[in-house]
Amino acid sequence: MNDGSSTRIATDLARWITTAAPGARLPSTRELVARYQASPVTVQQALRTLTARGLVESRPGVGTFVRAVRTARPADYGWQTAALRAPHALSGAVPTALRSTPNDVVALHAGYPDRELLPERLVRSALARAARTEAALTRPPTAGLPELQSWFADEVRAVTPLGGTPPTPSDVIIVPGSQSGLSSVFRALVGPGQPLLLESPTYWGAILAARQAGVRVVPVPSGPDGPDPREVARAFAETAARVLYAQPNHANPTGARWSAALHEQVLTVVREHGAFVVEDDWAHDLGDTATATPLAAHDDSGHVVYLRSLTKSVSPAIRVAAVIARGPARERLLADQAAESMYVSGLLQAAALDVVTQPSFATHLRGLRQQLGARRDLLVTALREHAPLAHIDRVPAGGLNLWVRLPDGTDVKRLASDAGDAGLVIAPGTEWFPAEPTGPFLRLSYAGPNPAAFPTGARLLNDALARQGL
Repeated sequence: MNDGSSTRIATDLARWITTAAPGARLPSTRELVARYQASPVTVQQALRTLTARGLVESRPGVGTFVRAVRTARPADYGWQTAALRAPHALSGAVPTALRSTPNDVVALHAGYPDRELLPERLVRSALARAARTEAALTRPPTAGLPELQSWFADEVRAVTPLGGTPPTPSDVIIVPGSQSGLSSVFRALVGPGQPLLLESPTYWGAILAARQAGVRVVPVPSGPDGPDPREVARAFAETAARVLYAQPNHANPTGARWSAALHEQVLTVVREHGAFVVEDDWAHDLGDTATATPLAAHDDSGHVVYLRSLTKSVSPAIRVAAVIARGPARERLLADQAAESMYVSGLLQAAALDVVTQPSFATHLRGLRQQLGARRDLLVTALREHAPLAHIDRVPAGGLNLWVRLPDGTDVKRLASDAGDAGLVIAPGTEWFPAEPTGPFLRLSYAGPNPAAFPTGARLLNDALARQGL
């Protein structure tokens, strides 16, 4: 042959390989150059093509050989059933809020704000600056960067009433996201097999963390105004629980915001039972106004374990949160975090601190609240106009989502499937109940992409409901 094309050389050799025995040696590069009247570079390129196709393998210093064909066989992992035994917590599918979706669907399921709602310029600049500091190369203290600890403590201090004792920076533990903080709290303060009171419905991540920690979940009914303190007291008395998990500020999914009176009533119950309340202030930056006062600001005896995340208002890539706890509880939590993660990336901590201390971050938060309010109102209007069977008991004053009640008898799982087939992704409310759902609900997010598609999404939801004869 007198053809120098690497493709033609590779094709010709591939035909020869089909008749050769496994392990047969190919002619040397010099022999192939002479045979095909091609340059060494062209021959080497042909051999690389055959290697990439898995037909040959090169042995440096020896030559190139026909690769043996490996017969595919199914892997047998049956032995792991006996080794692992029964799981202490049942694993399920990825929660709907974490699903990724293509751009051509109406996405009302998101658990995080859309990119256009984030302070992108601030985050990029902060990461670039942090990369040029010692934070990029050194290990931070286990409890976190002192400056970031101070920032979280000062935020609660600013709203602590006169006469109260605000937290100090040493009460703060920086954790790699609020989910990690929840897991630590449930492991360290509750423990396997012990009761944990959860609002019902409540954040799916808390339910998941509780199950993975092996604690015994005790649901406490909660509505658009929060839980009934008498039900909280009864649950403590009946179960001897020592921890209540709650979201007093724009609860996920109901949007409930506790009144000042409820704050005091629940704190009284917790104190009487010598217990803790884990306050998950996930929506601290996401209210219509910036006046929300954490439950932790009214406690100076260590009954409130306060959890505050920056993920929703800064960036999902900045997995930085804080747990504020006092006394021995703080030491147990720090020991658990040290065992789980040792420390949080100093680079991420430095970037987070840079973002939240920039004067323009306050401007960003004001704009974020306005945009979320406008998106919420747009989705409410779309539902009332195009999906009247989707009832909104309370329009929330903050957060990222609406809690929607559907007609009795609605098959929520089928509804989500039918809507998905039509191009609408929704989150079934069943994922937010730690026990049996009390009715058919959906959690619809207004923080996802393309709010202009909300009317289309409402119509698709209405069509899916109509297919159930509702």
